[in-house]
Amino acid sequence: MKILLSFFTSLLPLLAFTGAVAATEPDQKIKTLVVTGGHGFEAGPFFKMFEDNPRLAFTRAAHDKNSATVYDRDDLFDYDVIVLYDMPRVITDTQKEKFLALFKKGIGLVVLHHALAAFQDWPEYATMIGGHYDEPNPEKPGTVTEKAGYQHDVEMPIVIVAREHPITAGLKDFTITDEIYWGFRVQPDVTALITTTQPKSGKPLGWYRTQGKSRVVYLQLGHGPSAFNDPNYRTLLAQSIAWTSKH
Repeated sequence: MKILLSFFTSLLPLLAFTGAVAATEPDQKIKTLVVTGGHGFEAGPFFKMFEDNPRLAFTRAAHDKNSATVYDRDDLFDYDVIVLYDMPRVITDTQKEKFLALFKKGIGLVVLHHALAAFQDWPEYATMIGGHYDEPNPEKPGTVTEKAGYQHDVEMPIVIVAREHPITAGLKDFTITDEIYWGFRVQPDVTALITTTQPKSGKPLGWYRTQGKSRVVYLQLGHGPSAFNDPNYRTLLAQSIAWTSKH
């Protein structure tokens, strides 16, 4: 009996140390699926944003051609957050069901830049992400008119609207060089995060909403390296992923 008591007594410091180590382990990484396809981009500096974020365990996934084949993945529902930097035009009924199931499971969705123009023939997509860019001439993708269009390399003053939100935490108004869109639609049920005083640009430039059990964020910024390397944009992206993941 004395031997057993002595044995358990000697274990107590070890157990206490093990518990302390477990308590100080870093938070579990956010499992993130980064989806591309249907629009060109500079892959190196884009993916470096995710590589440099120590909170993420991210996976790259690209649609085949113009179809939304990422939604055929067997592991689609294994992620905390889906980041859309894609612009496919075709989506099957089965792929739509998989996409809609994301919101039943509470998987976060972060939608970036040109993903606002995806699925021109699927109106429900606009409802889910909170807005849409309707190309003025579907026969000529990228058409620029007075009603809808884009312009590269524009200096944009960014105004933080939701100053108390976790996505904008620590940020002050800033200026960034990026691509502007005008003529895009914004759903009335979104809450604005950021906007701009640039007169030609559409507004707002970022918002959030809830779809089913999921949190959804859209950021219009993010055309190329001038945005990817900007610390303010990186903060917005990182905090959008964290907030939608509920981590």
